[in-house]
Amino acid sequence: MNARRELREAAQYYERQVAGLGFAFAAEVERTVAITRENPNIGSPVWRHSRRAIVRRFPYSVFYRSLVNKLFIVAVAHHHRRPNYWRIRA
Repeated sequence: MNARRELREAAQYYERQVAGLGFAFAAEVERTVAITRENPNIGSPVWRHSRRAIVRRFPYSVFYRSLVNKLFIVAVAHHHRRPNYWRIRA
């Protein structure tokens, strides 16, 4: 699984719960990514060269690595499910 699929599956889950909530979730993740793209050091360092940015309103974080002029999204991960599974990707 990759970060794009994690985002899609979580958004679909939220959409099944309440109409429009999946869209709101995806928009918050995109907002988080845009902020980190503008300022890659804003996220908390978590492991090796990876950082974590918390998604507002939802129990998710975006784990990413900042490379030369690029942001590599490692995972869109729930705060309480399968902790640290994403490290193998980083």
